[in-house]
Amino acid sequence: MNRIDQLFAEPRDKAAFIPYLTCGHPSLAASRRLLHLLEKNGADLIELGVPYSDPLADGPVIQQASQRALAAGTRLKDVLEVAAQARAEGLQAGLILFSYFNPLLQYGVPRLIETMKGIGIDGLIVPDLPVEESRQLGELAEQGGIHLIPLAAPTSLPRLDRIVQEARGMIYCVSSLGVTGERQQFHAALTHLIQSLRQRTKLPLVVGFGVSSARQYQELAGLCDGVVVGSAIVREIDRHSCALLSESPADQLRAEAEITAFVRQLTGR
Repeated sequence: MNRIDQLFAEPRDKAAFIPYLTCGHPSLAASRRLLHLLEKNGADLIELGVPYSDPLADGPVIQQASQRALAAGTRLKDVLEVAAQARAEGLQAGLILFSYFNPLLQYGVPRLIETMKGIGIDGLIVPDLPVEESRQLGELAEQGGIHLIPLAAPTSLPRLDRIVQEARGMIYCVSSLGVTGERQQFHAALTHLIQSLRQRTKLPLVVGFGVSSARQYQELAGLCDGVVVGSAIVREIDRHSCALLSESPADQLRAEAEITAFVRQLTGR
């Protein structure tokens, strides 16, 4: 059973925690360790970001992380290898590949779906693929037991019926207009977006783009089925990048302890 479906199959008393990592930032080995760290600290699903040179939906924190990962040579095949290694090491949390379309196209979409299926990746988010053009990829993904997860923004109201029709697994609600990044407040139409989707589908609704404080996390957790935290976690990882890259196990452990404390404070877990 797909882990996304499994997660939401039973009634939950709290929203799912869905952190995002830019894979390869600060290194592939660190990303693999961080996957396990996040699972140990309550991650229900983890978004694994593929670095891309022109990430139009991402704010400066994730853009910079992507640039550094690309400069170190990280490509889609490396991201898939990190996921495979983490699974072999016992990672149980659901995994969602977050990638712009061009890297998928270069890798080969049928090959990608087969590889993801073999690894045990449960979902795919392609932020620059309009829902109107997503059916072919969605059908291929579904054949592999993988959910293609659409984005729905406050400006998406005229397109909600189409989004719901194509959605599988869950729907990612964009909390704010613009790119990802930390914000002080969310778009006023978010509540209306969630209500409109609730009227159309029983699929879980998760919210992301801009969560940077415990107050915001709890505010969104009361509205939806899952909260995605990206830039805030990537920024915290960046703060400790030197220690994570250190050859000293003590430095690595100290950095991981501080990232753990940040995650627990943010989510209240």
